[in-house]
Amino acid sequence: MSMFLDTAKIKVKAGNGGDGMVAFRREKYVPNGGPWGGDGGRGGNVVFVVDEGLRTLMDFRYNRHFKAQSGEKGMTKGMHGRGAEDLVVHVPQGTTVRDAETGKILTDLVHHGQEFIVAHGGRGGRGNIRFATPKNPAPEISENGEPGQERELQLELKILADVGLVGFPSVGKSTLLSVITSAKPKIGAYHFTTIVPNLGVVRTQSGDSFAVADLPGLIEGASQGVGLGTQFLRHIERTRVILHVIDMSASEGRDPYEDYLAINKELESYNLRLMERPQIIVANKMDIPDSQENLEDFKKKLAANYDEFEELPTIFPISGLTKQGLAPLLDATAELLDKTPEFLLYDESEMEEEAYYGFDEEEKPFEISRDDDATWVLSGEKLMKLFNMTNFDRDESVMKFARQLRGMGVDEALRARGAKDGDLVRIGKFEFEFVD
Repeated sequence: MSMFLDTAKIKVKAGNGGDGMVAFRREKYVPNGGPWGGDGGRGGNVVFVVDEGLRTLMDFRYNRHFKAQSGEKGMTKGMHGRGAEDLVVHVPQGTTVRDAETGKILTDLVHHGQEFIVAHGGRGGRGNIRFATPKNPAPEISENGEPGQERELQLELKILADVGLVGFPSVGKSTLLSVITSAKPKIGAYHFTTIVPNLGVVRTQSGDSFAVADLPGLIEGASQGVGLGTQFLRHIERTRVILHVIDMSASEGRDPYEDYLAINKELESYNLRLMERPQIIVANKMDIPDSQENLEDFKKKLAANYDEFEELPTIFPISGLTKQGLAPLLDATAELLDKTPEFLLYDESEMEEEAYYGFDEEEKPFEISRDDDATWVLSGEKLMKLFNMTNFDRDESVMKFARQLRGMGVDEALRARGAKDGDLVRIGKFEFEFVD
């Protein structure tokens, strides 16, 4: 079984804020001491941090739930609860994070040490010391902590490599990688010997170096899910230069030029922007008889499909087995990399905007529906936040919540919908009677 994992779905839950406290000063010689309950502490965030030592998402195969600690509750003497530490989760370079529900990209993590908060901790609830007023100098009101953000995430690893080797199975990609780098990929005389991407670093004679990824062999229909292509095409997206390896010996009985067209079609079908990457054609297995004739025929067909003013792709005849022609290929690749910029994988329209935690005036603060048992059901982000932060063990807090609902227009909206005196109203699991 392969130990390479490049996708994972996980759940993250930031810590809840600590509850505020109701307390009063009770010193012997301090009459009417007043409120003294402190605020709760902030809940911990869930933070992704890039670790260059990780190569796959295997750590997320068995551990799919990540929950940060909640903040401490407020204490007497006006002391605040301690805020919780953030939960740090290490991810490999090249990890793209999406919201599994909306499909929006949250962040693209590529630099070592890069951090991103994927779930924000809730703020601590206020203690009763915060609610003292001249009219009510000794309030028995406190808030519960704000719930931490909870979401399901889709992680996708797109390995970081400057150069990607693409081509049909058994064209010699793994052999090429093994002779130009120190990588030891599995090599065999059968299709799909390579079932996971392999990485290696090339050092040219001139002193240049770059990372090369040998990607599992593509076949026709790969972009639609045939073979292994759809699983690993994503790894080509981060490369800046593509080495298109072609078996010029035609030992598999295929036409080299048709192979070239078929692979480019799959790249284009998967992501049209892959065709923006410069390609170098690597004519491999030139040590086998008939390869030279096939190469000449390939060049003629290639030239026939280009206008006289278009620049033809560069072709390098090589033999991975005898190491013939490797030095010119590597030097040309390094030179092409020097003048090829990085390609932006995602534009701003694809990225989720920075989260806004305030209340949007255009957004409805609550919604009203009716259950099968004729109970009125109240919902909505702002309303549920107020509900979750209300301490229902204290009568004053309950009355404060009722005033907040009235101020939001809930009473009027229920009357307009036909609610009558004595009807049941439900918020979450909490039920109360409507009083007209």
